[in-house]
Amino acid sequence: MRVATDIGGTFTDLVCLEFDQESGKPTGVKVAKSDTTTSNFEQGILDTIEKGKVDLKEIEFFAHGTTVVINALTERKGAKTALITTKGFRDVLEIARCNRPDLFNFNFVKQPPFVPRFLRFEVEERMNYKGEVIKELNMATLKAILKTCKEENVEAIAVCLLHAYKNPEHEVELVKELHKLDSSIEIITSHQVTREWREYERTSSTVLSGYVLPIAKKYLNQLKEKLKNQGLKDTPYIMQSNGGITTLNDVKNNPITMVESGPASGVFGAIALGKVIGKKNLIVLDIGGTTAKCALVENGQVKITTNYKIEHSRTEAGYPIQTPVIDIVEIGNGGGSIAWIDEGGKMHVGPKSAGAQPGPAAYGRGGKNLTTTDANIITGRIHPDYFLGGELQPDYPSIDNASKNLCEKLNASKEDIAKGILRIANSNMVNALKLISVNKGYDPRDFTMVVIGGGGSMHGADLARELQVSKLIVPPHAGVFSAFGMLMSDIRRDFIRTNVITLEPEQRTTIQSTFAEMEGEAIKNFKSDGYTDDDIKFTYYTDLRYAGQEHYVKVLLSNFDDTTPLESIIRHFHKEHKKHYSFELNTTVELVNFHLVAEVVVDKPDFPKLEKTGKKVEDAHFDTREVDFDDLGIQQTAFYHRNLLEPKMQIKGPAVIAEKATTTLVTPLHIVCVDEYGNLILTLQKA
Repeated sequence: MRVATDIGGTFTDLVCLEFDQESGKPTGVKVAKSDTTTSNFEQGILDTIEKGKVDLKEIEFFAHGTTVVINALTERKGAKTALITTKGFRDVLEIARCNRPDLFNFNFVKQPPFVPRFLRFEVEERMNYKGEVIKELNMATLKAILKTCKEENVEAIAVCLLHAYKNPEHEVELVKELHKLDSSIEIITSHQVTREWREYERTSSTVLSGYVLPIAKKYLNQLKEKLKNQGLKDTPYIMQSNGGITTLNDVKNNPITMVESGPASGVFGAIALGKVIGKKNLIVLDIGGTTAKCALVENGQVKITTNYKIEHSRTEAGYPIQTPVIDIVEIGNGGGSIAWIDEGGKMHVGPKSAGAQPGPAAYGRGGKNLTTTDANIITGRIHPDYFLGGELQPDYPSIDNASKNLCEKLNASKEDIAKGILRIANSNMVNALKLISVNKGYDPRDFTMVVIGGGGSMHGADLARELQVSKLIVPPHAGVFSAFGMLMSDIRRDFIRTNVITLEPEQRTTIQSTFAEMEGEAIKNFKSDGYTDDDIKFTYYTDLRYAGQEHYVKVLLSNFDDTTPLESIIRHFHKEHKKHYSFELNTTVELVNFHLVAEVVVDKPDFPKLEKTGKKVEDAHFDTREVDFDDLGIQQTAFYHRNLLEPKMQIKGPAVIAEKATTTLVTPLHIVCVDEYGNLILTLQKA
């Protein structure tokens, strides 16, 4: 068996693929969902294992994605952290970038740094931008620094010295001395986290990785131990934000790589599905209980960025993290997003969520606020027998009580409020989808939309109609697809080096030697986990810009070797720059960052084809009810069991297709077809 678990903000998901020992072909899929246990994350995983009746002794591969890092950051539940930096740079963390995220929004709040000033320490040392030593490292103050840290109950120390991305020698020496003086405290250095320039971003990344280091280590060790005690033979793999899995030991050295591990796996699962069905240009939308995430896939490739921020909004600059993350847009809109009225009498949905406890009002667990899930129930879009996988009947009296306040304030009926919630939620999601497509020079009409997560297929048809996307795909087990995506991910590690050079023929040797050095580091890194040179596959990227520019564009170097003409790389850059910024220049091009992706390809399961037994569409039909489709009116709508649908079946909307972990809404304008893999493919009906 191959198993993957994904901890979300509201639910923890499990997918288990069973295989025939002789043929190696998948014979079945088990899925399970349970509430996320925020005070004890591993308990949620054990609950799904018990629900899914999975025997850990039979598992040969276990992958895991978690929100433990992002939750520790956003809820400020990490470790007390200190910072050691170069003399004169103590306040870089607080000075930050001094720019407003929205130029014309003066309601700007400067967020406090994660390390207060009295825990930010300086040491005498200096390197120049070339990595050459100007002033030797003086470690005379380290004893006094450690004494203060002990007195202040500091649990982790982040070390970030000037230009250590170019030459980490002083950081290495400093950490050796710290370990000699006190081996009990957790220490992380900037060169472990990132070898990319920008002093504030490097410092922020190192501090945030240190902030979550003790809690992440404790969690991962407990998870490993509890799974081992229940019979798991091999150590689990951990999902990273770059879309690859890695070993548990690797991620413990730099836990910030897990900051967006869950959303990344869903995107890579969609890419794997796209390859099978011949769709390389995708817009992937994942709607969970707390958030909605979306990413764009072009020609089978997703964009990776290191310009990632947490808690970034129109009024908050956020905290940058320089770690490779899928270029994803995330908003606080999910099934549990709460509807509320502002002081001006305007209704909003999210970002605050009801979570799993108490959850939406319909859960009957004491939730007093109306949510997106409640709105879908009021409009009849979720069948009561399939609510929460059929484990719970909607609590209609609680929904009525939760809607009273909104009804009174807006002088509207419960049904109108519900439609308003869905319109606002859909509008928020459309804006997020435009950020990854239209705003970056892509036409959504050229893409196929894949919707996953518990709420993806509930809203997908309306969103696709708004963006004029012609084809919408709901894969099998869409509600737990992020966990499924982990089984489709390779072991991946990203190596990034800043070295600003002009892209000219005489620099070819520098380019080749830099990539060769990075390859050597990658091979050494993978060998420590038992992999050989032959196991590793390399992909080469560069970050390029016009000379004098601040920002750059990432360009893939296909099969880079001695014969690759630099002119073709430059032409590719001009094209990408025009797509991103709508212009190109006839001027010098600079290479800023070298980016090497090293992967070990993991055996992946095939997408199983759906068997045909000769059933008819009518066999899947189980109910007919009124459903409110907003501007398309209230319609008598047929409800179908998804597990009884077979390849080549067609259903004209309006329809609702119910399954254990999600529900697919087919509007009166759509027709849905089932392909040979069991995907639901929604297209607009011809007039």
